[in-house]
Amino acid sequence: MNIPVRLGVLISGGGTNLQAIMDACAHGVLKSSAVVAAVVSNRPDAFGLERARRAGIPALYADTKKFTSRTEYYASILSELSGHGVDMVCLAGYLLKIESNMIDAFAGRMVNIHPGLLPRFGGPGMYGSHVHQAVLDARETVSGATVHFVDGEYDNGPIIMQGKVPVLPGDTLEILAGRVLAVEHAIYPAAILQVIQGLAHR
Repeated sequence: MNIPVRLGVLISGGGTNLQAIMDACAHGVLKSSAVVAAVVSNRPDAFGLERARRAGIPALYADTKKFTSRTEYYASILSELSGHGVDMVCLAGYLLKIESNMIDAFAGRMVNIHPGLLPRFGGPGMYGSHVHQAVLDARETVSGATVHFVDGEYDNGPIIMQGKVPVLPGDTLEILAGRVLAVEHAIYPAAILQVIQGLAHR
């Protein structure tokens, strides 16, 4: 019997993608393949921490102000993840830039979800509603979501999976965001499974 891959999920907000991952581990595509072992947030009021606690998953607030550098900050997070036996890291609405010590520790085992079709509409400042507004301003007819490996640049690592949605006449930012979010929840667990299957064949 395969031992489930232990996921560490980093969040900054409500944690709907975290919920999708937890649900997939419980009774979806990740069942028997993965478990969420720990959740970390840079914000103490992130509702995703409450989601984790309700599911009995260790939830940690990591305060950046307690550290003199981002490298020290991530060294602390790495220690926490190691303590929970984390094998793979998933960024789910996590808004801080990842530093090299974290990237090196989880090379090929750290992924992110982005609410746009990379390589377009990515980079510094392009997250959440900013992406959807840029898509609308550009009069795009298609948008979607991208799961990619994390490297040292924002939204820059190799793409694992994308899901597309139409941008319809009359779409507001909120309507488009909701349509894209549904795709995020579908493709993120599937992309995580694809990475896990790849790791198993290393």
